[in-house]
Amino acid sequence: MKYIVAMIQPHKLPDVKAALAEVGVRKMTVTNALGCGAQGGYTEVYRGVPSEVNLLKKVKIEIGVNDEFADKTVKAIVKGAKTGEIGDGKIFVFDLPQCIRIRTEETGHDAIG
Repeated sequence: MKYIVAMIQPHKLPDVKAALAEVGVRKMTVTNALGCGAQGGYTEVYRGVPSEVNLLKKVKIEIGVNDEFADKTVKAIVKGAKTGEIGDGKIFVFDLPQCIRIRTEETGHDAIG
């Protein structure tokens, strides 16, 4: 099993969700986040006072999948999130040693679904 975490631009979320649905991945957790990477941020002026904004809005997507869905899931996220510009985001893939569905107490591959 794999635990996939993707940090993407907020406006690309509908495209990523559509790409994931195409490969049969519909279960995910989505969280609003702040972060910065290579783009570093920008300076904006508010009431005449310059202010540096170095934490930009991002969306964090977390998905637990069985091994056979890992590559499909990563490719779908890339397909939906990629613009070719700095700030497209990152995908992290971790081994997932255990998963438990609370309602049924199923474990492992069966719990992910």
